[in-house]
Amino acid sequence: MDVTTIPLSLYVHWPWCLQKCPYCDFNSHALPKEDNLAERYIEALILDLEKSLPLTTNRALQSIFIGGGTPSLIAPNLLDQFLTRANDLFPFANDIEITLEANPGTVDVANFKSYRQSGVNRLSMGIQSFDDCLLKRLGRVHNRAEALKAIKIARETFENFNLDLMFALPGQTLSGLKFDLAEALSAESTHLSFYQLTIEPNTVFAKHTPNDLPDEDLCALMQDTVIETLEAAGFEHYEVSGYARPGKRCRHNLNYWQFGDYIACGAGAHSKITLTNDTIVRERRFSNPESFISHALAGNAVAESRVVEKDEQAFEFMLNVLRLKEGVDSALLTQRTHLTMEDIQENLNRARGLGLMPEGASRIKATGKGWAFLSDLQEMFL
Repeated sequence: MDVTTIPLSLYVHWPWCLQKCPYCDFNSHALPKEDNLAERYIEALILDLEKSLPLTTNRALQSIFIGGGTPSLIAPNLLDQFLTRANDLFPFANDIEITLEANPGTVDVANFKSYRQSGVNRLSMGIQSFDDCLLKRLGRVHNRAEALKAIKIARETFENFNLDLMFALPGQTLSGLKFDLAEALSAESTHLSFYQLTIEPNTVFAKHTPNDLPDEDLCALMQDTVIETLEAAGFEHYEVSGYARPGKRCRHNLNYWQFGDYIACGAGAHSKITLTNDTIVRERRFSNPESFISHALAGNAVAESRVVEKDEQAFEFMLNVLRLKEGVDSALLTQRTHLTMEDIQENLNRARGLGLMPEGASRIKATGKGWAFLSDLQEMFL
C-alpha cells in the first residue's frame, strides 16, 4: 500500500441551524445570539485544520465538503478566510470539488455569489419536500415558495448543485411523493439525494413518533418509484441514496464510499487517515461547539483517536464500498486496507451462497438482492 496514492478529502462541520428539526440526529444546535461566536469558531477551525497537516504526507485535497448544521449561515468573509487558509496549508487539486450545504430558508443572492467567488463550486440544498404541510411536519424553516426561489438562485449561480429530499414522511402518500419527484426534476439539478426518513434515537421524533408514517409496503413502493422515476429521467443511481447526471457524481462522497482518506475539522467531526502501510487512524472532535472551540484554541480539539485494527478493516471497507451500485475493483481492498481477498474469502463465499454478492473475483459489489438487504450483507463482514 502506498499511502500517498490514497485520495484525500476534507470535511468541515458548521454546527448551527436556525432551529433543530425533529428528525435530525446530526450534531446541530439552534444558533445562539452571541457576539463574535462565528469568528471564534472559524479561528478554531483553522487551528484544528493546522493540526492535521503532519498527518497527510503532503497529499493534495481532492474535495472539501462543508456540512452541518446550516453552513449557508456562515458570513461570506469568514468562509473566504477559512478556504484561503486551507489553501495555504494544503495543495488543492486543480479540479477540486468544494461543496457547501445550504438551507432554502437562509438563501441570499449576494452570499451565494460570494461563496462561488471564494471557490465553492458545488451546492447541496436541503429541500426535503415541496409540500408545505410536510415541511411543517418536519419542522423546516422554509416553505415551498422559498425552496423554488432558492433553487432558481442556485441554478443561476452554480453549474453543479444537489437537492436533498426525503420520502416516507408522516402522512405522505404515493401521489405526494410523485409530486415531489416532478418538482425535483423540474429544478434541473445535476444531482439528487433521496433518503427514506428513519426515526433515529435521541430525536424529537423518537420521543414523539408520528402515528401516520407510511407502512413497510408503501415505503418499498415509494423506494421503487423514486428509483424508476429518476432513472427514467436520465439520472444514474450510483449509490444507495445518490442519483447523478452523467459526470456529476459527488466526488467527496465517492471518496468515502471507496474508503479513501479524509481529514476533518469542526465540532464532532470525524476523520480517517492512513498514516503508514499498517496504520489507519480514526479521530473524533469534541461535539459541543463551545467545548470544541476551547479545546481547539488550547491546541487539541481531538476527543478520541483510535487505530482501526486489522480485524475491523473488512467491515469498515464493506460498510462503504457496498453502498456503490457498481462496487469497486477487488484490488482496492489491498490498496486501501491491510487485507487481501483471501482474508475475507470465507465471508465472501457465504454472501455469494445467499445470493447477496455475485460470483467472480473481479469486483466487490452487492447483487440486487444484496442491496435490498444491505445492512445484513455488511454485517456479514463483522
